[in-house]
Amino acid sequence: MEKQTMDIAEILETLPHRYPFLLVDRVLELEPGKRIVAIKNVTVNEPQFTGHWPENPVMPGVLILEAMAQVGGIMLLCTADDKGKTPFFTGVDELRWRKQVGPGDQLIIEATLERRRGSIGKARGVATVDGEVACEGLLTFALQ
Repeated sequence: MEKQTMDIAEILETLPHRYPFLLVDRVLELEPGKRIVAIKNVTVNEPQFTGHWPENPVMPGVLILEAMAQVGGIMLLCTADDKGKTPFFTGVDELRWRKQVGPGDQLIIEATLERRRGSIGKARGVATVDGEVACEGLLTFALQ
């Protein structure tokens, strides 16, 4: 099976998120309902950097976590049974932030489905910058 990719237009067709809260720029690999690898390009023009912090801009950890959740959502919403549903982020376990992320960094985010029962499931998310883990955790979701 050839791995799928998605550009920003296809991401906008899949996720309900919009500026300034869409945190996925491109999908590099996609196995719907199983695994995904995507990119979030971090730029100094993003609104959070006006206050977090202007002299030393650092991407808030919760936004890295949200980017991982959005990537997981794309993985799920690309299956025939789940197209058009809304993914809700319902919890996280084993979360660790390991590296600061700032303007100029490129987050490579991988999510892998670990288990699913009906509309509830868990996916392992890992975000890296230059091969170093920036954030990782087990994300829980519900599809409605």
